[in-house]
Amino acid sequence: MTRKGRAFSTVALCCCTAAAGAGLVGCEGASKAEGKPAAGHSASSAEKRPDGGLLTGTRKIDVSGHSVHVSCSGRDEGPGAPVVVLLSGGGDHLGKMAAFQKTLGNKNRVCSYDRLGQGASDKPSGPQTFESTGEILTGVLKRVAGDRPVVLAGHSLGGIIAARYAPDHRDKVKGLVLLDATSPTNTADIAQAIPESAGGEAGQLREQNLAIFRGKNPEKLRIPDGKVRSAGDIPVEVVKHGKPYLAAVPEYGPALERSWTRGQHKWRALSTESRGSTAEHSGHYIYLEEPDVAVEAVHRVTARVADAERSAG
Repeated sequence: MTRKGRAFSTVALCCCTAAAGAGLVGCEGASKAEGKPAAGHSASSAEKRPDGGLLTGTRKIDVSGHSVHVSCSGRDEGPGAPVVVLLSGGGDHLGKMAAFQKTLGNKNRVCSYDRLGQGASDKPSGPQTFESTGEILTGVLKRVAGDRPVVLAGHSLGGIIAARYAPDHRDKVKGLVLLDATSPTNTADIAQAIPESAGGEAGQLREQNLAIFRGKNPEKLRIPDGKVRSAGDIPVEVVKHGKPYLAAVPEYGPALERSWTRGQHKWRALSTESRGSTAEHSGHYIYLEEPDVAVEAVHRVTARVADAERSAG
């Protein structure tokens, strides 16, 4: 999250960024919906499940020498049942998704974690790439899911991380839910929508987002454009916002909305079994503003994954 002396608004291209006076729905505005980790345990009170030793509760674990904050809760249906792993957006932390995690936990085992540079996890020691942040995710999955199938549900920056990770880990990731995920061509999108000559709020927005994409963010994560690679035929749900809040950016807002919609459509190429939908009454934070839509998308994917596991077994 970028702050320069006051609460900034979010521009959904990646993270929470400064858009002075743009009147967009911001991270600070959404923070009242945050809660404690869904597991409801302190970091020192995590337990291990008897079935397979998977941890539950909230704690810090060691992943490749880094302290990573994780939270696991919900209904565990045992071996073969998919584990849902939540990835929050840039500038957020696992507490932001606590209510979402708790609701999903009525049907599934659900875990969330803070990436390096987020929340209570360690700060990264240097620049990160999709590959290095993916290595941390791999370590987390080993601890929270064991040999069970995983459904990744990512919001914003968490969405693009999940989408870049899945094609290389088809043995583990059996489903994806992308909630207003950052576009696969985010740098080109904003550079095209807002020209370099733009001044005022739009020019500031352009400069800040491009800097974030180059790695000037708390995670030190470089977010390059790239082609959408296939993850095969796994079930994928791509959910975009319905409230055109990006249109509030002076002069260039409608172009930003159009490029955002195109970016969401591009993610459909992840799978031959992808499905696109719109949260008609939601801005960027779909899981907070229209949680039923987000929950139903995850349930559709987990149901299909569970059916496939039963058929294969």
